[in-house]
Amino acid sequence: MSERKKVTLPVLFDKVAKGDPITWLTCYDYPTAYFQEQAGIDMILVGDSLGMTMLGYDSTLPVTMNDMIRHTQAVRRGAPHVFLIGDMPYMSYQPSNETAVLNAGRFMAEAGCDAIKLEGGREMAERIAAISAAGIPAFGHLGLTPQSASALGGFRLQGKSALQAQKIIEDAKILEEAGAVGVLLELVPDRVCQIITDRAENCIIMSLGSGPDAHGQLLIYHDLFGLYPKFTPRMAKVYGNAGEVILNGLQQYVAEVQGKQFPEPKNYFGMKEEEYAELLKLLG
Repeated sequence: MSERKKVTLPVLFDKVAKGDPITWLTCYDYPTAYFQEQAGIDMILVGDSLGMTMLGYDSTLPVTMNDMIRHTQAVRRGAPHVFLIGDMPYMSYQPSNETAVLNAGRFMAEAGCDAIKLEGGREMAERIAAISAAGIPAFGHLGLTPQSASALGGFRLQGKSALQAQKIIEDAKILEEAGAVGVLLELVPDRVCQIITDRAENCIIMSLGSGPDAHGQLLIYHDLFGLYPKFTPRMAKVYGNAGEVILNGLQQYVAEVQGKQFPEPKNYFGMKEEEYAELLKLLG
């Protein structure tokens, strides 16, 4: 594709104003980032989900800031024009405003991010305000928040009851008023997402398994292509089973090496006969 223009916050808000849905995917490495850039993805989230998809943990909790910075740097190199969001890992922002601002600043200074994302509702409004006051665009995250999944009863739909839904709706407005430029709604009912989107005045509302009425959609890249072996969540759509293709290729490679079918002459390099003869003379 031709050279893209940089996706910025004004570009995203212009899409919201025009009713053009925003595309958002997770990404954790350079080659995947390159492909997402070429595909025209608007936003990339380097999610702390890399703890599960890339590092093999059972949750996102063990992920460190150094993990996040290294992966985010790689993604930025692969996708220089995408709006890049760094996901604040567990305990990188909860302890204090100062901790939150310092780590958000690392994403911007060391990894070239355009914004950061953190989890939590009204209890995190102070963190959002502090980060925004430091000149760093911040996204909130409501509904299923994986860092607090144990307190929420596991990875399940949030806001099913009227009281729970009311709290999520209020939290979204509180985060917006604190300075959040966007809020991700993960696994909340579609009509709750629609209400939040309709009430947003200067805030980009994104959906992850929360219906079609947000300003755009986020999916986990590994879920799109069957690359996470443990499970595929209901909210994901598999656009191509790359995991099956990769497994089949690996099995074929093992079989061909063991059967002495690989390598073929086209897969390695020879030597001129006269040079080989000279080599043998040199070796005595």
